[in-house]
Amino acid sequence: MRVVVKKSTRTIHGNKHLQTTLTQSAWGATRKKEDYFKQKYHKLLVRKGAKKAIVAISHKLIIAAYQELNKKEAYKTPLLNDKKHEEKRKQKEIQKNMTALSKLEFTVRLTPVS
Repeated sequence: MRVVVKKSTRTIHGNKHLQTTLTQSAWGATRKKEDYFKQKYHKLLVRKGAKKAIVAISHKLIIAAYQELNKKEAYKTPLLNDKKHEEKRKQKEIQKNMTALSKLEFTVRLTPVS
């Protein structure tokens, strides 16, 4: 059994102008076509809600900016649909659906489509 530790969702008291700017930037980043931040936002939106997802995206933006300044190299966007992760996600989805069907007392035999 996995123990989940709930982290606090409160933001620390800091520069209000920076927080506002980061939040506005996060809103903009979530509306860019085929972007990592847009994909991450939509994943978080389902679980956390819009406002908490935006705060998480703004946190990711500030981390990316810090890393860019610290390493003195240009920002590289993470890959959106890495084949390894896509295959892993697909296998997880198959397993989840098979488990759900077996709970409903169905037997499932999988054959790949050619």
